[in-house]
Amino acid sequence: MTDLIGFAYAAVVAVGGVIGYVKAGSVMSLGAGLLFGALAAMGASHASSNPGNCHLILGASLTLTCVMGYRFMGSGKFMPAGLVALLSVLMVVRYGMRLL
Repeated sequence: MTDLIGFAYAAVVAVGGVIGYVKAGSVMSLGAGLLFGALAAMGASHASSNPGNCHLILGASLTLTCVMGYRFMGSGKFMPAGLVALLSVLMVVRYGMRLL
């Protein structure tokens, strides 16, 4: 069964990186967004073929939770850091529960 939620999360992360580049000229946002979007998409693909094989998307989500959560705590701005941190926490819970 295709992991549509995982692929949607990957798309949001990748598009967020592109938006960061377009709006602010941030090459770092573009690179990180595309890298973590690709990792999440690969993880969603693995989880689609074997629901227990969600380590890659779990790792990407956990990393984004920490990084973007830290950025949100420092800036207090919900967009984009708070939104990505919130979505990432939800994904960590989703895939963490799957492993349990």
